[in-house]
Amino acid sequence: MKTSKTPWALPRLAAEWDPSTSRRSLLLTGLLAGVGGAIGLSSLPSAAQSNADIAILNAAIDLEQQAIWAYKTAAGKLSSTDVGKVVLDVATKNLKDHEQHRDLLVGAVRQLGGTPAPARDSYDLSTYIDDKEGNLDSDANIAKLALALEFDAALAYNDAFIQLSNKDLVAAASTIGPNEVAHATAIRAVFNSLDSSILVVPSPFVSADTRERWILKV
Repeated sequence: MKTSKTPWALPRLAAEWDPSTSRRSLLLTGLLAGVGGAIGLSSLPSAAQSNADIAILNAAIDLEQQAIWAYKTAAGKLSSTDVGKVVLDVATKNLKDHEQHRDLLVGAVRQLGGTPAPARDSYDLSTYIDDKEGNLDSDANIAKLALALEFDAALAYNDAFIQLSNKDLVAAASTIGPNEVAHATAIRAVFNSLDSSILVVPSPFVSADTRERWILKV
């Protein structure tokens, strides 16, 4: 079953999050350690949050779990060439960021009295591969796939977190979206180092309307 490539449409109601159907686009930044210190999970009230907030956070956890799975899967397919090593360095940094994102979100869900979304054994990347937005068959195509997934993750966060009802939770969670954009620019910087005509930041806007300018086709 192909995954929908409109991952920014995260659930607006608690009932819409279902661990059997909530497949979000991948890699899929760091969630800065300062988030915990500046806002801290201890400041997020657990009793006041609605089931809708838990659903949104769980969809975001699912997104991060996909990113973690994808980076680990791709790492074993990279070559030992100079390009492969550069891509691996970027992927390793991005993976660590996604693990921090997941941990923060899991802690928030638990504090709100919810059960965090579990990791799956695997995730479906066929829509991206079929649309020639990356693949797992070469260093360059793995990087292109990561780029598409990271950009879609940024779109997902931009849409989802404004739906959260608690302002403290919004402040903490909204630090993740810009980090996803940083992942996308880091990947594009790798391509820029190989071909200067590929801009690191191809648009002043991060939106569904500018997505095609950010993505690199196979």
